[in-house]
Amino acid sequence: MLKDLRDFLLRGNVVDLAVAVIIGVAFGAVVTSFTDDILMQIVAAIGGQPDFSSLTIDIGDSVIRYGAFLNTVISFAIIGTVLFFIIRAVTKIMPKKDAAANEVDLLTEIRYLLRDRTQ
Repeated sequence: MLKDLRDFLLRGNVVDLAVAVIIGVAFGAVVTSFTDDILMQIVAAIGGQPDFSSLTIDIGDSVIRYGAFLNTVISFAIIGTVLFFIIRAVTKIMPKKDAAANEVDLLTEIRYLLRDRTQ
């Protein structure tokens, strides 16, 4: 049972997923800091408020906190924009794999292995 657990945990996909989650959390902290400490301060200089969470609408006994929603939408837009540019840069840097060429190479290798096996 322990061997199966070790095999499962050390399988490539699980390790890759764990690394991606850890990097994602760290990236989220950086973007949150950028949003709160830099971008929203620029908004404060222009609009007078660094944080929109105090914006509310009172309806009877209920309070609609639309300012907190605006903060979340701004953070989402920034994270999405940054991820777009990162993914765009990575796709330009990474070499493109030609699937057809890989299949041809694989079939050629199989052909040579079969030829060597029959001789």
